[in-house]
Amino acid sequence: MTAYAAPLREMQFVVEELVGLEPVRALPGREEATGDLLRAVLTEAGRFASDVLAPLNQPGDRQGSKLENGVVSTPDGFAGAYRAFVRGGWSGIAADVAWGGQGLPSLVATPVAEIWDGANLAFSLCPLLTRSAIELLARHGSPEQQRVWLPPLVEGRWTGTMNLTEPQAGSDVGALRTRAIRDGDRYRIVGQKIFITWGDHDMAENVVHIVLARVQGAPEGVKGLSLFIVPKFLVGADGSPGPRNDLRCAALEHKLGIMASPTAVMSYGDDGGATGYLVGEENRGIEYMFTMMNSARLGVGLEGVGIGERAYQQARDYAMARVQGRDLADPAGGPAAIVRHPDVRRMLMTMKAGVEAARALAYWVAASLDVAAAHPDPAQRAAHRARVDFLTPVVKAWPTDLGVEIASLALQLHGGAGYVEETGAAQHYRDARIAPIYEGTNGIQALDLARRKLPGDGGAAARALIGEMRAFDRTLAAAGDPALGPIRRGLAEGVDAAERATAWLLDADAAGDPVRAAGGATPYLGLVGYVVGGYLMARAAAIASRKLADGDGDDAGDCGFYAAKRAAAGFYAGHVLPRAGALERACTAGMAETMALSEAQF
Repeated sequence: MTAYAAPLREMQFVVEELVGLEPVRALPGREEATGDLLRAVLTEAGRFASDVLAPLNQPGDRQGSKLENGVVSTPDGFAGAYRAFVRGGWSGIAADVAWGGQGLPSLVATPVAEIWDGANLAFSLCPLLTRSAIELLARHGSPEQQRVWLPPLVEGRWTGTMNLTEPQAGSDVGALRTRAIRDGDRYRIVGQKIFITWGDHDMAENVVHIVLARVQGAPEGVKGLSLFIVPKFLVGADGSPGPRNDLRCAALEHKLGIMASPTAVMSYGDDGGATGYLVGEENRGIEYMFTMMNSARLGVGLEGVGIGERAYQQARDYAMARVQGRDLADPAGGPAAIVRHPDVRRMLMTMKAGVEAARALAYWVAASLDVAAAHPDPAQRAAHRARVDFLTPVVKAWPTDLGVEIASLALQLHGGAGYVEETGAAQHYRDARIAPIYEGTNGIQALDLARRKLPGDGGAAARALIGEMRAFDRTLAAAGDPALGPIRRGLAEGVDAAERATAWLLDADAAGDPVRAAGGATPYLGLVGYVVGGYLMARAAAIASRKLADGDGDDAGDCGFYAAKRAAAGFYAGHVLPRAGALERACTAGMAETMALSEAQF
């Protein structure tokens, strides 16, 4: 398996030049987030990832986590790596300083999280869920709960989990059966949860489970769910872990990938009930849990970027080294590395451009998160919150679908060597496949986008986004840069497709036709992802063109960073963005053919 190297130059470009660090740094409480700090943080994160996390990736996959005699053991080296992760202060870089965090903006914390994803996806899932638990408790926990639970979670001494799914209730959260029985100022939790990522392990002092359950007598469905803090170890008066709570890991799932990550079946209340502490008010659990879920959805989307980058690096290095066949441009020459072959170039460019577009989208939304949280102007906060809400399902789904495609292309590029485990290409493909399923399958994300987010404000957020992209298209046209002409035309066609599909779905909603809207949802989400990705790639190309025209930057002819940036944007516009047109047609084709067969005909 190729060693992982964090793409620091690319990350710095997206944060500082494309998205813009300075507007985020101008927000209250973000003044210390300078370019120098960004580069120092990313450099150190890259070193830790390359030296500590990445070398454990393939051995961890082979060894896996194990449950023996009621104890979950992680692969060799993971516990030590996690202790080093905590010592480095990585667990709380985005958390509030009031709880021991570093208070860095999302725009800085997001590339750091991508580095963990790329280096070791199985490991990265543990801090991802801890970050989401911190965000939930910081927003919805009582002052006493925040005092007790947040400092050790922020420090990383304790880790967090999310407990929703049950055997009889997958995505239908309203069908949950886990019970919460009132017991003084606490509750006794009884039930079983499945697919609990990092539900038990040997890396931290305590595991803090965030559990959805139904208090006795509560209404059926999601309106009767409440949210509870249920720790592995009860906490003493001094804040230290005390006796074991009435919960256990009953089994670990046997999975396709992410073998090193213990995915647990958790049993609560075998001996009368696990002690749980109510978060907020009874029957508002799903409302609170959406804070954690949306945080996790953005994090999972970033996993698609990280694993795509890792798979691309491995494929690129293999293509440079593998000699096979002759260069079509030089048939008289000797055997050539396969990177000289046009179809291999097609695969590499598809991977490279896809990762760059998905990264830009994830970081761009991270910056909007910062503005929505801290801008002094309420109108600016509201506008960016609307954008984050609209694009959250896109950030979750589109990069994770791309991550699977990119990992698959990387395996294909390796040929037969990719299909055997020794090269490591197969692991990336296996690991990537969970991300489109996590935190609400991508089909559910598409339904959320097309049937809730889009019509929820009458299409205002979507139209604002389309208007911004059209304004940029006019700017490109006015610039008259011939190198950007094909990119501009590709973007304009994509925006047209997005606008027509948006209007079609809004009409379906207005007509009260949920089946038609649901049928177009998945193509619509992909369409939005490809077009917004194309918009950000076009912006990157415009920046690169200015740098090249000014003789600025770190370029050295065609080998330079900005020349490569513009070339990748050109490939995206010509070879990737045309998918938008096909997705528009699929979105607006209606449901007649989709629903034509009876169940018996399948």
